Amino acid sequence: MSIANPLWGAPRIHGELLKLGIDIGQTSVAKYMARRRGSPSQGWKTFLNNHADGIAAMDLFVVPTISFRLLYGLLIMGHGRRQILWFGVTSNGWQISSTEACRWEQAPPLSDPRSGRGLW
Repeated sequence: MSIANPLWGAPRIHGELLKLGIDIGQTSVAKYMARRRGSPSQGWKTFLNNHADGIAAMDLFVVPTISFRLLYGLLIMGHGRRQILWFGVTSNGWQISSTEACRWEQAPPLSDPRSGRGLW
């Protein structure tokens, strides 16, 4: 019963056996249950591999120059093919979110090409 229903624990199997008229203790059921080899659900690594095409990472960073000036950068990277989707640099930190620094009108559209719908 534990092999046919891997998500059932000892209490559930014990209850089912009692309904069938088999009088056995819950600790005995737990003792003789087949041990699971792996996790019943996907792990974090499997999730990332399955959904990498739809995931993008964004980073805002500051680069000090040799003349002690600061440059502010924005990087958007797609995880599917590990490619840079967008990269922008400006010397004014307030402009990093403006259209002048990032040129959002040229940025790739955030939509699912299979359905044609936007992500939001």
